[in-house]
Parts: sequence; C-alpha cells; structure tokens
Amino acid sequence: MIDERIAQLVVESSAVPSTGTVDVRCSGAWTLQGIATLEQRLKGLAWPGEGDLLFDSSAVSALDTAGAWLLHRTVRALEQRGRNVRINALRPEFSTLLQLIASRSLMPEHALAAKTGMLTKIGQRAWRGLIGLSGMLSFVGESAYVLAHSLAQPQRIRWRPILYNLQAAGFEALPIVGLLSFLMGFVIAYQGADQLHRFGADIFIADLVGLSMLRELSPLLTAIIVAGRSGSAYAAQIGTMKVTEEIDALRTIGIGQAEMLVLPKMLALIIALPLLTIWADVAGVFGGMLMARSKLDVAFNVFIERLGEAVSLSSYLTGIGKAPVFAAIIAMVGCYQGFQVSGSADSVGRKTTVSVVQSIFLVIVADALFSVVFNWLDL
Repeated sequence: MIDERIAQLVVESSAVPSTGTVDVRCSGAWTLQGIATLEQRLKGLAWPGEGDLLFDSSAVSALDTAGAWLLHRTVRALEQRGRNVRINALRPEFSTLLQLIASRSLMPEHALAAKTGMLTKIGQRAWRGLIGLSGMLSFVGESAYVLAHSLAQPQRIRWRPILYNLQAAGFEALPIVGLLSFLMGFVIAYQGADQLHRFGADIFIADLVGLSMLRELSPLLTAIIVAGRSGSAYAAQIGTMKVTEEIDALRTIGIGQAEMLVLPKMLALIIALPLLTIWADVAGVFGGMLMARSKLDVAFNVFIERLGEAVSLSSYLTGIGKAPVFAAIIAMVGCYQGFQVSGSADSVGRKTTVSVVQSIFLVIVADALFSVVFNWLDL
C-alpha cells in the first residue's frame, strides 16, 4: 500500500500495442516537503526508448509550485528528446498552476537556440541605447514643460522641498567640496612650483592656480562631487519610492511626479551648484596660496595682486556659467534613472550606479563642448 502523502512516479512496463503509448502513473502529494526525494528518483528513472508518454495524474492528491515546476521540467526534458508527452486527468486547479509555471518558465524554446553573434549583440546594445536616449529626451521635455508652467504660475512652485534640497545638496556639501578643492589647489601649486622656479617665474604660480581652478577645475570637480553625492541620492530616493509604490499613490491623488519630485531637486541644484563653485574657487586658490608661500616664498598680498591681473572677469564668469548646466544634467539624469527602477532593491542599486556614471560622463562631455565653444568665441 503506497502512502498517499509521498509523491510517486511509476513508468508502466507494458505499452499499449495499438498506439505505442507508455503510461506514466503519478500519485501522492507533489509538494515541497518531498520534492528532493522525488527529484532523486526521477534522475534514476529508466524511460522507455520509444513511444508516446501519457502521464496519468488522477491520483495526485496535492500539487504546489515546487511540484508543478518539477513536473513541468520533466515534461520539457522529455519533449526536447523528441518524445510526445501528454498529461491526463489532472485536477483543474492543478492544471491552472502548471500552466502558470509553463508561462513563467525560465527556459523558453528560443533560449535553446544558438549563441547570439557579435553583430547581433552590437545591434541589440545600439537599439537599447536608442530607446534609452528617446526616453531620456522625453523626460527632459516633460520636465521643461513643467518648469515653464511653474514659472508662468509661481504659486505652484513648492518652496519647502526646494529649500530642503538646497540644504541637502548645497549647505551639507560645503565641507567635502571645500576640502577637495583646497587639496586640488595645493597639489597644482606644488606640481607647478618647481617648473616655474627653474625659469625664475615664481610669481606666475598665481596665473597657474587661478586660471586652472577658477575656469576649469572648480566647476568640474564640484559637479563630479555633487553627481556622486546628490545625483545618486536622487536616483535612490525616487527608485525606492517607485518600489514601494509611493509614486503610484501620488499619481492616484492627482499630484504630478515631475512637479513634486523632479522640479524641486533641479531648481535647488541649479541654485546650489554655482554657489558651491564659488566656494570651491576660494578654497582652491587658498590652497595654492599656502603652497606658493611655503614653496616659492610668494607673499599672500603679492599672490592676490597677481591673481587679479591674471584672471579676467570673463574667465571667472566662464567657470561660474558652467555650473547651472552641470546642475541640470545631474538632476535630470539622477531623477530619470530613479524612475527607471523596476520592482526590486537590486534594481535601485543598479540604477543608482548608472546615474552616477552617466552624470559624470555627461558633465565631462559638456565641459569639453564648453571649451570648444569658448575657444571658437575667443573667450
């Protein structure tokens, strides 16, 4: 007498002569509790070499997801060997579960095809890139529309989230931006001091530090720091809200996601990044002054006097003018990648990483384009 609580699968030794069909009798509870034992029996089972297979499932007393998956996998393996397999007398609720497992199978038929070629992979990557670019442009267009609509009706602007993001992205970033800019100016002055001293051009250390920091390095370094610090936070925050369905809740009560989540972050960063750049200019020049004083014996007042002659107003405004563009890029990329999160915490981490990489890449590309344009305009 077979215990009905134990799953069984028995292959009948005799086939029906007229049809060549081999009967396979399934019985017992096909559940997670005994799935390991049943799987071992399946591995050691000797299947007939020919003939169709008919699974008689009338004696199956219980079937859960694990049992349905094992039954589906067994049937698929036999079909791949060229056998014709049918399942008979399975309860309707068990049949529905088996169909669900089959529809969610991780091994569809097209997955057994040959490996994808190199050109196909390149085409697929290019197509995904075009789709991502199209989505990004659509997101930027929607955000620009919301911004124009909010500027036309200032009472719609949410000042409290803007002030909160201004504190988080601006004020709280002052220590790290100031420290790294100070060290950058210190290093530039140190590297240039020996070379300038050889030609008796010690005073030109102010030109080197001033132009490199105020025109190029301060806005670029500040944007990279903010991209890693605030851009990633934007992606993680929006991505987490999407996973927890908070964004769906906002949409349900009629609050626009761009107006509530994107616009305050973008406006706050556009305000904060130029101010952080000015702070980085001061810290970088101060670091250069200290090194020039200790390495070349250039007094502070001499350094500042020469700095005023070396750095023109246009050069200073060039560096400051890049900051709002960098801020818009960082905010747009961070928020867009946050909205691309799909359903899991792992997706939040991946999109956060993508947002940082894309932000830094696009900021550097924008800085290169600024250099080309300013050179063409002779600024």
